[in-house]
Amino acid sequence: MKTILLAVLGFALFGFLTAVWFPPPADGAEEGKSPAAASEPPAGEKPPAKAAAPTAAAAGKFTFVGAKKCATCHLAQNTGAQFKQWQSTAHAKAYTVLAGEEAKAIGVAKKLAKPPQESPECLKCHVTAFPVMADLAAAKITLEEGVSCESCHGAGSEYWKMATMKAISAGSQDAKAVGLVKPTAQVCQRCHNEESPTFKGFKFEEMVVKVSHPNPARAAKK
Repeated sequence: MKTILLAVLGFALFGFLTAVWFPPPADGAEEGKSPAAASEPPAGEKPPAKAAAPTAAAAGKFTFVGAKKCATCHLAQNTGAQFKQWQSTAHAKAYTVLAGEEAKAIGVAKKLAKPPQESPECLKCHVTAFPVMADLAAAKITLEEGVSCESCHGAGSEYWKMATMKAISAGSQDAKAVGLVKPTAQVCQRCHNEESPTFKGFKFEEMVVKVSHPNPARAAKK
């Protein structure tokens, strides 16, 4: 009886040590393969396509609200009518121009897989909404508004309200803390660069004048 008991205890101890020293493969991993290797597609098969829209521009707590939100305060003539100024620029027509013959010709020359108005290569700079294209149905911004306020000034979910903007103007609210960006040459050059097929050079000091929209009252104080 004592011999049998010792044998049972011996087998139990052997089983325990085996489980500790040689643990089973992680979930989804085959024997002899790492979990990462096990997650790779079989040889000859392409991995699933990733979403075309980048995540960096939409990262963080700030989200797009769309140009219409900006229009609620930036239409008045006495404060600069910034929204109307934007509507008169090529930025506001940046999505529409992708449907033109020149854009289509460029698309053919570049061997784009889709028409310009559907191509990530074009949309990443022609629409502010590109970072949220994967979920446009739930977004408050549209492709049709092209390159709008939030491309240059940052996603407006935390700063678009009048009270917040007044606080920024008064100096009691840090603009950066609520996502408001002061456009610089670097902001513009994210798209106005050699990667663009129509790039002919970019001089920030000259080009910014074409899209500037100051508030007359504030400009007079400077």
